[in-house]
Order: sequence, then C-alpha cells, then structure tokens
Amino acid sequence: MATSTQDWIEELKGISVLELAERIKALEEEFGVSATAVAAAAPAAAASGGDAGGGEEESTTVDVMLTGAGDKKIQVIKVVRAATGLGLKEAKALVDEAPKPVKEGIEREEADKLKAELEEAGASVELK
Repeated sequence: MATSTQDWIEELKGISVLELAERIKALEEEFGVSATAVAAAAPAAAASGGDAGGGEEESTTVDVMLTGAGDKKIQVIKVVRAATGLGLKEAKALVDEAPKPVKEGIEREEADKLKAELEEAGASVELK
C-alpha cells in the first residue's frame, strides 16, 4: 500500500494505461464522481462560444497567457511550476516559448491571483 502521494504516483507510473483506466473507473464508482465532468467542462465552454448561453460562461472563465518572462526568468519558472504542476524542463520550455497559455479555462478569481503572482515574479501576463 502506498504511504505517500509520491509513492502512489510512482506506483501508477508502473502500470498499463488500460489498468489505470480500470482503476479510475473503480474510483468513480466507489465515490460516485466522474473524472470526465471537470475535464469536459472547459472544452465544452470553448466550443459553445457562439451560443447565447456560452457567452455567459465565457465571461466567467479566462485563459492566463504568459507574454514575456522579463528579467527574473527563474522566478517566473518557479511560479509556473507551482501553478501548473509541470516539471522543471516543461515549465522552462513554456516560459521560453512565450507568448503561451499558462492555464486555460480557469475562474476569473484564480486567474487574477495567478496573474498577480506571475507579475510579481517579473513576467508580463494577459488574461483572455
């Protein structure tokens, strides 16, 4: 049995995708939740941009776009890693390839907080 989150993640890395899918389904059934409901919400909101109902939802969720790293690139990479959970290499690549989205389809309040953190680290950021 896994004793910590990191141990559990390492255990998951060693199983097949099919077995992982089966475990996810078992967890969904056990706890009465769905992993796809959250994941499908953001693409559905983006796809319905032309609908009148989609316009409301569009205004409550935004994308945080990194437009430039600024002078303190290492600090910006640290904030990106903390916000996204990316590894060092992936976060550095995202910062190097700006303008790039850091997070997409997040609530306005969370986006404002992330924007403030990135700007404090020296990055230039836009909310779209």
